[in-house]
Amino acid sequence: MANAADYALKELNKETTIGGVGVEIERTVPRIDLTDFDARKAEITEELWAAATDIGFFQLINHGVPTHLIDDAFLKSKHFFDLPQEVKAQYPMARGTNSGWEYKAQVRPSTGTADQKESYQVTISRMDELGLWPTPEELAGFKASMLTFERANWGVAMKVLGCFAGKLGMPTDFFTTAHDPMKPTYQSTVRLIHYLAMKDTKQEDYKYWRAGAHSDYNCLTLLHQRTGQGGLQVAPGKDQVERLAWTEVEPLDGIITCNIGDMLMRWSDDLLQSTLHRVRMPKPGEYDGPRYSIAFFAQANKDAMIVGPQEKYEPMSAGDYMQMRLSANFDKKET
Repeated sequence: MANAADYALKELNKETTIGGVGVEIERTVPRIDLTDFDARKAEITEELWAAATDIGFFQLINHGVPTHLIDDAFLKSKHFFDLPQEVKAQYPMARGTNSGWEYKAQVRPSTGTADQKESYQVTISRMDELGLWPTPEELAGFKASMLTFERANWGVAMKVLGCFAGKLGMPTDFFTTAHDPMKPTYQSTVRLIHYLAMKDTKQEDYKYWRAGAHSDYNCLTLLHQRTGQGGLQVAPGKDQVERLAWTEVEPLDGIITCNIGDMLMRWSDDLLQSTLHRVRMPKPGEYDGPRYSIAFFAQANKDAMIVGPQEKYEPMSAGDYMQMRLSANFDKKET
C-alpha cells in the first residue's frame, strides 16, 4: 500500500486504508426507472437523492440509451482489444491525459499492485490532437460508434446531475454547463475495459484484484456490464476502514449501474456519497474468461471550479483535481 502521507487529498489518504479482503454481505442496490423523465422528474429526483445520499450506488432502467448502441460499443471494444499489442501501443495513454490505451498501468493506492486489466480511454476533446483514434483500416466504424455512444451516455448523466443540482439549490443546468462538450476543456471520458482471462493461473494469482478497491474521482459514473461477467462489489459507507462489508452488483445487459464520484461528493459538501468499489477475482467454479465493461465518466470541464453551496472545501478547478487523482493512480510504482 502507499503511505498516506504521499497524498494531499483526503480522498486518497482514505483509499490507502481499504485494500483488505473484508467481508461479503447482501444489500439491495436501488433500481430507478427513468420512464417519462420530464413528467416524473420530481419523483425520480427524490429516488436518486435517496440512493445517492445512502448507498451511493444505484441502477438505471429505461434510461434511453438504445440497446443496439450498447451492443455495438461492446463489439467494437472487443475488436479493439483483439488488435495486436504493437497496434494498440500506437495509441498510448500519455501522462495526465486520461486518453488512449494502457496495459496493467493503473496501480491503486488501496493495493499498491497493478489492476489485472487493459483499458482504452476516449476523451473526445483530445483524441484528434493526440492521434489516438485507430485507423479505419484497423477498426472500421470504431470512431463513429464511440462518439455516438459517448453522447448518448452524456445525455443520461446530465439528466441525473440535473436532478442533483435542484436538490443542492443550484440551477437545473448547472452541471450541464460544467460538463460542456463543446469546450476544449471538456474531459468526460468513455473507458473501454478488458479484464484479462484467467489462463495458466497459479494459486498466487488470485491474491490480486482485477481492480483494487477505490472510489471514482469524477462526478458520476455510468457503467455498462455484460450478463454473466461478474465480480463488481460495492462497500457503502466511506468511514468504514476495518473489515469493509462488500456487496455483489449483478451484471445485467442493458442496465446502467451508477455511482457518485469524489468530485461530486466534494461539490455537494459531502451530502452525496462516493462509494468504494472493486472488481474481485473469479471464485472457484465461476466464469473466469475475459470480462468486458464500459464506463462513462462525467468529469467536469478543466476550468469548472469545484465549490459546494456551503463552501466546506477550498475551491479547486476540476482540471487540477483530475491531475492529482490521475497522478496517484498512474504515476505510482507497484509495491
